[in-house]
Amino acid sequence: MPRLLDAIDGPIDLKRLPRPSLPLVARELRDEIIATCAQNGGHLGASLGAVELIVALHYVFTSPLDRLVFDVGHQAYAHKLLTGRRGRFRTIRKEGGLSGFPNREESEHDAFGAGHASTSVSAALGMVEARRQKGEGGRVVAVIGDGGLTGGMAFEALNHAGHLERDLVVILNHNEQSISPNVGALSRWFSKRMTGATFNSWRRGVKEALRGLPKGPRAIAAIRRALSSTKALFTPGILFEGLGFQYVGPIDGHNLADLVETLERVRGLDGPVLVHVVTEKGKGYGPAEADQVTRGHGMGPFDIATGKSTAKRPPVKAYQEFFADDVVELMRQNPRVVAITAAMLEGTSLNRVQQLFPDRVYDVGIAEQHAVTFAAGLACEGMRPIAAIYSTFLQRAYDQIVHDVCLQKLPVTFAIDRAGIVGADGATHQGAYDVAYLRVVPNLVVMAPSDENELRHMLYTALSLDGPAAVRFPRGSGVGLPLDSYFEALPVGKGRIVRGVKGKPDLLVAALGSMVQPAKAMADRLAAQGLQAVVVDARFVKPLDEELFCDLALQAGRVLTVEEAAVAGGFGSAVREALDRAGVAVKGFKSLGMPDLFLEHGDPARQRAQFGLDEAGLERAARELLGERAAAAAVS
Repeated sequence: MPRLLDAIDGPIDLKRLPRPSLPLVARELRDEIIATCAQNGGHLGASLGAVELIVALHYVFTSPLDRLVFDVGHQAYAHKLLTGRRGRFRTIRKEGGLSGFPNREESEHDAFGAGHASTSVSAALGMVEARRQKGEGGRVVAVIGDGGLTGGMAFEALNHAGHLERDLVVILNHNEQSISPNVGALSRWFSKRMTGATFNSWRRGVKEALRGLPKGPRAIAAIRRALSSTKALFTPGILFEGLGFQYVGPIDGHNLADLVETLERVRGLDGPVLVHVVTEKGKGYGPAEADQVTRGHGMGPFDIATGKSTAKRPPVKAYQEFFADDVVELMRQNPRVVAITAAMLEGTSLNRVQQLFPDRVYDVGIAEQHAVTFAAGLACEGMRPIAAIYSTFLQRAYDQIVHDVCLQKLPVTFAIDRAGIVGADGATHQGAYDVAYLRVVPNLVVMAPSDENELRHMLYTALSLDGPAAVRFPRGSGVGLPLDSYFEALPVGKGRIVRGVKGKPDLLVAALGSMVQPAKAMADRLAAQGLQAVVVDARFVKPLDEELFCDLALQAGRVLTVEEAAVAGGFGSAVREALDRAGVAVKGFKSLGMPDLFLEHGDPARQRAQFGLDEAGLERAARELLGERAAAAAVS
């Protein structure tokens, strides 16, 4: 029997269906999302929880005339399936396939690209105002989760929207709270009457009648306050009413009939409206519903029957697991050490630390700016905070890094996870820019470990300093070295030669972090052909070991720098600047790294090879620098 979903090539096809068919569409959407995530991985839980909501939104509103703006985009898989991308949905998060997030280049129905949270209300309000300025019609709807609402930017936007009093609909997709039947029934009773056609017509009529009277605006304001106060007594919407929104809800986010009816009523309301929709993350898939920690938030490939991962566990633990183990040891040694993360307890493995030290691990929600300044406050009072934040998310707190931490020389340690190429999450999540944006900040020490032992010692080094420090480490497995049983404070600003040569080197290879191991392997290959490359593990981007690099550059005459970060303004630029300051002239200089583009989702190993960041690519670059000498070695 053909699926209803197979006949939906766009929102207009959904609108043609009778309302009783919508629950079947929702079931088919869930089946497709589960089947695809089982193969590709992805944000399963949030997308399953929002299925009915997205069906109702597309049934009531008319995209792209009406703009649907999703926050983060974790919940937007059903939106992609209903907007002409069903045939390509099985390619999601794969190289050359659909993005895991809304993407304006992918579809006219993706009104705003979003991979970071708390942006939807701001963007939607901008769209409303642009349309008003141009005299264009259509409604704008922002969909934001209660997690996204923990970000301060969302409240800034809500406050501004309430002030402007424009026609904006905000859907609060709340998936962590259960509403009791009595309160829910009473709230639905109020919502239906507060959004009904008769009430809405009366509201408009009264406003028009009073507007021309001498004290009309004051009377309108008084009536609005009275209505808001009365409604707030019986609903949890007093906060939003105080921000200037008409509050509607809570609504059962899995009852399509109620959702469609409510959205149809809301569509005709004037001014800013917030619809509180209660959903269950992972709805409709037992293993996700049973996962009390993440509800199937971000999953790799899995077995549909059990929900168990089908990915082979690598022989070496991931860097974030080593990080968590180190933090546990450091906390045991020093009671002043605390850890902070921004809604990434599981991602940073700090959930394991929290089990042992529940009072010393803080999850502040999706609030990176607050996380950094909160850490600064802790440091002011003698604590040694470790702020564990993904590279891509730390960008959101740049002013706080500069102004609240580094300017005041406060001893905050930034543990920068997911530094470098990240794979399926794509352009919004690549850890490409932290080297460049951090190395220009005064008072900040910036380090990058080449293996799990170096991570261990760098964390200890950072906590021993009197000022701020950052330690960036990649996604994925460690190298597999035996761990030292001790912590060692590294000499700040000193690199180390990890592959030396006898006599004068032909080439200096300056490698940062994850690029040290492939640089060593490449140098071994060159040595087998009579070409001698000295390899330096920089360890520190700032302060840079200028003396070591200048000395070896003078000996070799040719320099190759490699980093898994944006090459513009990055580690290679720092080495070149050091040579220029010292007046060291070389015959050849080349920097390899991530180019000046937003790197889309794909296989990390293939992408490293694309940018010449694998052994073969490093060897090609080395041979280009060595020129005739390399050609002669190849012949011999």
